Order: sequence, then structure tokens, then C-alpha cells
Amino acid sequence: MNNLPYSRSEVFGELRKELHEDEEFDQSAHIFIIMGASGDLAKKKIYPTLWWLFRDGLLPEQTYFVGFARSDLTVDAIRTACTPYLKVTDKDAERLTAFFKRNTYISGKYTDESSFSKLDTHITSLPGGPVANRLYYLALPPTVYHDVTKNIKQCCMSTKGWTRVIVEKPFGHDLKSSEELSTHLSSLFTEDQIYRIDHYLGKEMVQNLMVLRFGNRIFGPIWNRDSLACVVLTFKEPFGTQGRGGYFDDFGIIRDVMQNHLLQMLCLVAMEKPASTSSDDVRDEKVKVLKCITPVSISDVVLGQYVGDPKGEGEAKLGYLDDPTVPKGSTQATFTTAVLYVHNERWDGVPFILRCGKALNERKAEVRLQFTDVPGDIFGNQCRRNELVVRVQPNEAVYAKMMSKKPGVYFSPEETELDLTYKSRYKDVKLPDAYERLILDVFCGSQMHFVRSDELREAWRIFTPLLHHIDKEKPKPIPYIHGSRGPAEADELAKKVGFRYEGTYKWVNPHRL
Repeated sequence: MNNLPYSRSEVFGELRKELHEDEEFDQSAHIFIIMGASGDLAKKKIYPTLWWLFRDGLLPEQTYFVGFARSDLTVDAIRTACTPYLKVTDKDAERLTAFFKRNTYISGKYTDESSFSKLDTHITSLPGGPVANRLYYLALPPTVYHDVTKNIKQCCMSTKGWTRVIVEKPFGHDLKSSEELSTHLSSLFTEDQIYRIDHYLGKEMVQNLMVLRFGNRIFGPIWNRDSLACVVLTFKEPFGTQGRGGYFDDFGIIRDVMQNHLLQMLCLVAMEKPASTSSDDVRDEKVKVLKCITPVSISDVVLGQYVGDPKGEGEAKLGYLDDPTVPKGSTQATFTTAVLYVHNERWDGVPFILRCGKALNERKAEVRLQFTDVPGDIFGNQCRRNELVVRVQPNEAVYAKMMSKKPGVYFSPEETELDLTYKSRYKDVKLPDAYERLILDVFCGSQMHFVRSDELREAWRIFTPLLHHIDKEKPKPIPYIHGSRGPAEADELAKKVGFRYEGTYKWVNPHRL
């Protein structure tokens, strides 16, 4: 057995082989069009991701890239703007030049049909263009989605190959606007042409949840209401809005993180075993879970907004309302804890506690399953609850908190862990970036890690009544200090529904002992 770690290319090569065994993958021409090529998302994420895939030889041989935006730009200007994010080494210089030789740029108006006719003419003029498969990435504000998608459909569809459209969140503002967008997209494209991207579904440990659950016999009998006291899904950022306050204030933390990233993770924790790992089988099970969740009640929610820490330094001194891009006196929440219940046979009565916030004490995203107390305790209340923790970021890991006898002559239990920290077990494996996995999935036609329209509808159904209540009543969020754990009321809510925070466990890296 070969225990050597995979190189980066081998990791991707395996992924591509698993996803796509069709020989046409490498033989067909592909053209990747970045709509909104002048924007931040294109510069920081899309172009770097395409470059990494190209550098590692993972894209079809005949792949070309076209940028489209309103700005009057050149490929050289795009290259200059992207350079800080490309992670280029000296040995990559020649390959980078080859990548940008495959790039072209067209400027035009998103509302103007003639601009899209010009784009289509340009695409057709590229090598293999008349028969090429086309991938459109909409790195755009949602306000122009209608015009852009309508013009793509009318002027820019591939006549011989396939056409796929990648749509970025937010997918609407509430149930009604999301339904309008879905209806519009489905009037132009079939569901298998639409790829709604939630980059959290591309993360290693989120994808690992399925293998952990359904590939291990030990978890099957205990993954239910009989053994679990609660499930906590957490997303924490240590920084504030940092000048993005204007955008953030329109959406808020629930729309930005909870309604998509955390709810998607909840689905993977709570769903039944799918019939297979095919895209639709997996997404069918996720939808079934969402249908069992009633809309969130305001009584099961704590809203917070960060304020500056007078003892802090730099950004930490500033509160949300100190951001000049935030409207004066805004009541937008930068922190939310919400409790959801899945009303089915497996999960009835188990609280799913969703916590997310900005300007907190650490950067962390994780799933924490807390088990019930051991019945018939014989150790005088010295035993803590077992927990299974899947850490999504940073430092991907899976660990189980359990009790063990403390070394010595007495029967004294203490907390310890069974630990799988990825960096220790898979020392030199380079984990692919979430966007790399997802864009490769689009090339390969795999929709498992993308959001289907009925999933989206159910997700908005769960949160829209709460969002409308907050938008209308504008409840004042509880202030919490920049760099803290968040409002104490959030911990009290979690405690009230059954989560027990002991605060006694200290993780020790076993590989540094």
C-alpha cells in the first residue's frame, strides 16, 4: 500500500477521474466566460482559481477564458489586478504567461443585446469556438442577473456543445424574490444548466460529513434523538465589516451566512442515507430534511451587534456603527444565534443551534454533536458529555471528546480526545480550494455540491417570516464587544434548549508533545 501523500495534481487528478470518465472531457473545446471580470470577486477568486486549475493541468486541453464587463479594460490590466492573489512562484512564470495568452476581454453593457452579440462573435472566433462548450460565471450584483441571463440565452448559447451558468449568492432577498429569480432562470435554462454556487459546499470537511456518517458503522446507531442532546453549527469571524458595511447592511448575517452556509451543513448532518452519491439522490435527501423544519420563531433567536473595545487596538476599537459605509443608527445584526428543530422520527426534539457572527474572538467554522449524559453515573458527576466535532476551518479536523482515566492510582476520569487533524495525518497533502473543486465540478457536469431550486425554496421558507419580522420591527440587537464570544444571551439560549458548555476541556496537540 502506498502511504506517500498525494501531490496537489494527484489530488485533483483523482477528483477529476472520479467525477468524469468521459473521454470527451479533454477532446472538446471549452470557453469560460467571466461576467463581471472587473469586479472584486473575479479578481480575488475566479481568475486565481482558473489559474490554479490551468497550472496543474486539470482543465481540458483546449480551454479559453473571456472576461466581460462594462469597464474599458485590457488583459494586462486584469493580470496586474489579479497578481496579488495568484500565489505565483518563479517556476510558474512561463505557465502564467501561457494562461494569460488564453485570456481575452470584451467590454459591453449588461442591458445591451448588441454587446452580447459582439461577445458571441468573439467566442465563435476563438479556436474551437463554433463547437465549444460554454461556461458563464455571473460574478455580478443580483440587480443585473435578469438582463444578463436573458441576453446570454438570446445571443450567446453554444449551438453544438453545452452551456452552463454559475450563479453566485445571494439568490434573492426572501422567498418571494428568490422564487422570482428561480422562475426567471428556469424560463431560460434547464435545471441541469444552472449551478447555484455556495462555496461552503466545496470545503473538504463539509464534503467529509457524508463519508463520516455513511462510511462508518460506529456512527449509524447513535446519530439520532436517542443519543444526541443537541447539534451546534458555528461560523465565527474575528473581523468586522471592514468597509463592506454598506453591502452587509442590506443583507445582514442571517442572509449572508445562516440561511445558506449553516443550513447546508445542517442538511448534511441531518439527512437520511441517499440511494447513491449521485447529485439528485443527495439533493433529494437534503430537501426532505428542510421540509421537516418549521419557520424560525423570533423567540428562538438572539440578535447582536458588535461595539468597539475601548481596550482594543486598531480595528478592535471600532464598532459596527463606526464603519462609515453603515447607515447611521442601523439595527442590522452582525451576530445571530437561532434554534431550529427537524420534526421527523430521527431528530424530533433535538435542537439544532446555529451560531454565526462577525468581530468575535476567533475564526472558526465547525459542526459539534453533543451527546446525552451517561445514564447511571458511577463517577460522582465527574464525567462530561461526549462530543463529536468536525472543524471546517481553520486546520481541518475531526475529533471526539471522551472520558478517560487520569494517570495515577485513583479512578479519576478526565476529558481527552480521539483526534484526526488533517495536517497531522495527511502531512503534505494540499487540500484543494473550495472554488477549485466547484469550478472543476461544473466542467465535469457534477451538481452534487450546488444548490437546487427546491432546496433554495425550502431554505427561504424557513427564514423569510423571521427576516420580514426583523425588517419591519427593527428590534434593537444586543451589543457585544469586538473580540468577545458574542452576547451572553446567546449562551443562555443554547443552555436553555439543552446545550451544556463546561469550559473545562483544553485541546492539546498530540503531535507537539
